[in-house]
Amino acid sequence: MLRQRLLSSLRIRGGSSTGASRWTSPGHEETPKGYLFNRTPLPPGQSRKWEDWELPCYITSFLTIVILGVGLNAKPDLTIETWAHEKALERLRIEDAANANNESSD
Repeated sequence: MLRQRLLSSLRIRGGSSTGASRWTSPGHEETPKGYLFNRTPLPPGQSRKWEDWELPCYITSFLTIVILGVGLNAKPDLTIETWAHEKALERLRIEDAANANNESSD
């Protein structure tokens, strides 16, 4: 009796030979068919119909990739290294201009 109570309380996902599992409901298959997404292949010469969500999803995905690709390549370079390099070049130009003025006035 104790053994029967323990067996009935076990959580077995794959189903068992003792009857219906608590993880499946009537109408669900016990074992997969072995195909991708559990779909059987279509007969030769027949093409699969697209579902309603597929075209908008593919278009949106493509446009997202294009917009991100263009947008990320066109963004300005705002790193601290670039700013510091520009400031250093500006200071060098000012020093060169000051040195040129001092030499011409001598």
